[in-house]
Amino acid sequence: MSKFIFWLVVVVVLALGAAFAWWWFDARWRPATVTKDQAEIVKILESSGYVSPGLGGPKAYVVVFRSCPDCIRYAAEELPKLQAAGVDTRVIAIARADVAGVQKSTAAERTTVAELWINRSWPLWEQWNAAAPEAWTAPGLHPADGDMARTAVVEAGRRAAADLKPLLAKNGVKVGEEGVKYPTLIWWTKDGEMKACACEDPRTYRFVRADLGAKN
Repeated sequence: MSKFIFWLVVVVVLALGAAFAWWWFDARWRPATVTKDQAEIVKILESSGYVSPGLGGPKAYVVVFRSCPDCIRYAAEELPKLQAAGVDTRVIAIARADVAGVQKSTAAERTTVAELWINRSWPLWEQWNAAAPEAWTAPGLHPADGDMARTAVVEAGRRAAADLKPLLAKNGVKVGEEGVKYPTLIWWTKDGEMKACACEDPRTYRFVRADLGAKN
């Protein structure tokens, strides 16, 4: 093998290694830019029963279910940073749909989701978020089970998550078999770009903070 061929192979191998390292440590954690079906996605988000602290900064929609460990971590670690930057964190809580006859939510969870969607109480979300999911009994709330109107609200949340799944997938956002992965974030940059992320991994967090002007 000539020296030229040897060094060419070395350069190619190093370049491929650098490209893989960039993808592994950076590119695969970056959010997707939403360019398809924006209006339909916005319609689902704005018609949902989100709750927010009512801040005046950029909007960030956060789709969660209460017992999701990644959602709990994101709410504890990242929502305060975004809110400190004035971001209006609009939390869309859902109670997951049953799978093959197996319930994926509790009665207390369904009750609380219905109440949040109907009355849009941020203090209730904070109270629920501060409690251990398994210990929450939805005190003082009207039960959703057995109430046709409130059950319909719970189903509306499930339908919203299901409707988001194909729309986000078309834009390169990872989705799970049951629907969107959680927490799912959708926001706008200062330049007006719509971004989305299945932010179950902490390595995605820094990109969201950077887009929304929050401190690391």
